[in-house]
Amino acid sequence: MFTELNNKNFDTEIKNGLKLVEFYTSWCGYCKKQKPELENLEKIWIGLVDADNEQEITARYNVGAFPTFLIFKNGQEVERFSGYKTKEDIMTRLINHFK
Repeated sequence: MFTELNNKNFDTEIKNGLKLVEFYTSWCGYCKKQKPELENLEKIWIGLVDADNEQEITARYNVGAFPTFLIFKNGQEVERFSGYKTKEDIMTRLINHFK
């Protein structure tokens, strides 16, 4: 389940539960390759931040490489990773934070 994030909804959307957020750009080849892997995570909430359009959020989280993923737990960043990842790798990282 994809949710486009921006300055108006970012903080509200990530404040409860375990949330995966991808920072991407339209020109990034790895981001384009990443999309099918994310689409296979059918029941996972995934927030998307277009770094070109949402520069304030991108700067707030000091994101400079794409794609970059942040995992939030109740609004707090608990993990960060960058680059192309398989759905299995992403799920393993999320599962580690269910405790």
